[in-house]
Amino acid sequence: MAEHTRKVGDRGQVTIPKELRDRRGIEGGDEIRFIEVNDEIIIKPPTDEERLAEGYRKRADRSRQLAAEMDGTSAEATEQLGDAPEWGE
Repeated sequence: MAEHTRKVGDRGQVTIPKELRDRRGIEGGDEIRFIEVNDEIIIKPPTDEERLAEGYRKRADRSRQLAAEMDGTSAEATEQLGDAPEWGE
């Protein structure tokens, strides 16, 4: 967990470090949420439908890649080892 320290300006403004903005996809004009939990303030980046959809698309693409790799590996294993015997045999 990275820790960053920033000064609060006279008007209560704080700049979110560029590293964190880049990593979390926060851009100028985005709305962020501040949530107070006990003695902490949590800053939540925006979550919009398009960002969620893009994350799901990436995950689905990766799942398809892994499935394709496993199909190839399974076919190769079958070629080398033959079909698996039935459980009842």
